[in-house]
Order: sequence, then structure tokens, then C-alpha cells
Amino acid sequence: MADNQYIYAVARIRSKELELLDKSSFDQLLACKSHEDCLRFLEDRGWGKGNGETAEQMLKAEREKTWELIHELVKDISVFDTFLYGNDYHNLKAAIKEVYVNQEIPGIYILSGTVKPDIIKRAVKEHDFSNLPEHMRLCAEEAYQVQMHTGDSQLCDIIIDKAALETIYEKANASGNGLLSEYAELKVAVSDINIAIRSFKTGKSREFMDRAVAGCKSLDRKELIDAALEGEEAIYAYLERTVYSDAVQAIEESASAFERWCDNLIIRHIRPQKYNSFGLSPLAAYILARENEIKSVRILLSGKLNELPENSIRERLREMYV
Repeated sequence: MADNQYIYAVARIRSKELELLDKSSFDQLLACKSHEDCLRFLEDRGWGKGNGETAEQMLKAEREKTWELIHELVKDISVFDTFLYGNDYHNLKAAIKEVYVNQEIPGIYILSGTVKPDIIKRAVKEHDFSNLPEHMRLCAEEAYQVQMHTGDSQLCDIIIDKAALETIYEKANASGNGLLSEYAELKVAVSDINIAIRSFKTGKSREFMDRAVAGCKSLDRKELIDAALEGEEAIYAYLERTVYSDAVQAIEESASAFERWCDNLIIRHIRPQKYNSFGLSPLAAYILARENEIKSVRILLSGKLNELPENSIRERLREMYV
């Protein structure tokens, strides 16, 4: 679809961006005395369905609103599959776990994906993956065999997680859209860094990391694995030579600080799309901005529910798109 065919869609997105929560909105939320007051504040801002929902119901409704808007604006929703493949692979893990324990587990499937959960569930239950997309079949078979024959849930998960990252990376780069490619590059890179750190801390082998670490242009996969096997300082020394040198300080601070750094990095990279009036990228940036906004609201609500100090909640919040 030519860029000029997105002009109306981008104009609609510009008006929706005005409804995004900014720093001032989060300051007001932080000033609320209780978790319930926060929910009322959000409801007054149009969040949820106005039925006195729980926090999770409200956040789920907001995510659904985002995709309803995108469906309304774009005829071929597959242009955003990059953001949905992860849900498909999550559902594959869920289906394998259900079959393994031989019982249904309520609420473990994500409805927004490129493949209906029922199709994935049936494929796993019947051990017939021919109806799954081609990019899922090999990993589905391997993960299924590992889980059923060894009971190694961790290995099952890393097989599927790596396949998800590789699919996101491949499909985003094949899309021809710069923002999607940039998003996939950052997503795979930060996932690989996370895997390297966790692997070092838990004493994982090279074989484990070979199975878990996906490839991307901005990191040398072998060097990262070598560094993780050598030690924490080696990981930092390697990252200092990459475009992710800023991550070192966040990693040293805490796991949650690194997670925040990762999310903020993506927001900083997509923020220029606020000034782009053409093409698919402003719409993709809006989807990511909404996900980031919902995540920050979830963090804040959780903090309020657990009566954490305001400063403790504030330091966990992400940068906003607006």
C-alpha cells in the first residue's frame, strides 16, 4: 500500500495521540490516595468500558480498543503481524503445557494473534502441526517432543521463545518498513542481552545459550555467548563496545532497571514518528506507544495496590511517547 493511502489513518492517529497519558497525567495518578482512586481517575479519562472493572479488565479493554482502531483504519491488518507473532508463540507454549498436564488451564491464551488459539490448541492436541504457519511447524514439533519425552519445560520454552524472536526479526526485515525493522532489531538485541545475563547468573552452558540466543545485526551472537560464559564483567566489557553501552549502568542497578531501559530505548527510537505524516510507521509507533502506556499504568496500579512509596513507583515508570 502506497504511503499516501495512509494519510487519513495517520490523521486519525494524530487525534488519538492527544488522548495518550503524558507525564502530567502520571503525576496526577501518583497523587491519587489509593488503587481505587487511580481506577476512578482512569475511568474518567475514558479508560475501560465504564462498568467498574478490575485493573486487569480495564487494561485488557484498552488493548482491545487499540486493535479495534487499527482494524478500522487499515484494511490489511497483517502489516502489523510483527507485533502479534509473540502472542502466537505464547499460545503454542500454553497449548503444549495443557496437553502435557492433561487439563485445561483457564485464562492462559492471548486472543490477539495471527493464528486463532483454537487452531494452535487442536494442532498440539492432535500432534499435527500442518495447519500452523510454516514458520511455527519445526519449533512446535521440537518443543512438543522435548516436553512430552523429557518434561523439560525450560528447554521447551527457550526453543519456542527463540523461534518467536527469529520470526519477528525475519518478517519485520522482509516488510520493507524501517520502523518495524528497527523495532525487531531492538527487541531481539535486548532479549539476547537478557538471556546472556540470566544464563551467567544461573550457570547455563554454551549449549543452552546456543539454543536460546537469536541472531541480530547489532550484536555478535558468538561474542555475547563467549562473554556470558566468562563472567559478568566480560558481558559489560562486550556491551561497552556496542551501541548498547548505556545498558550496562541499568543492568548493574537491577533487573527492573534494565527492563525499564529496554522499554525506554524503544520509545526513544519511535518518538520521531510523531512528526511523520505519511506511511505505516506512525501507526506502528502508536501501537507501541499504547503498549508502553498500558504497561506503565499496570506498574503504577500494582504499586498503589501494594502501597509502595511514590518514589519507588515513579522510578519504575517508563518514558511516555507524548
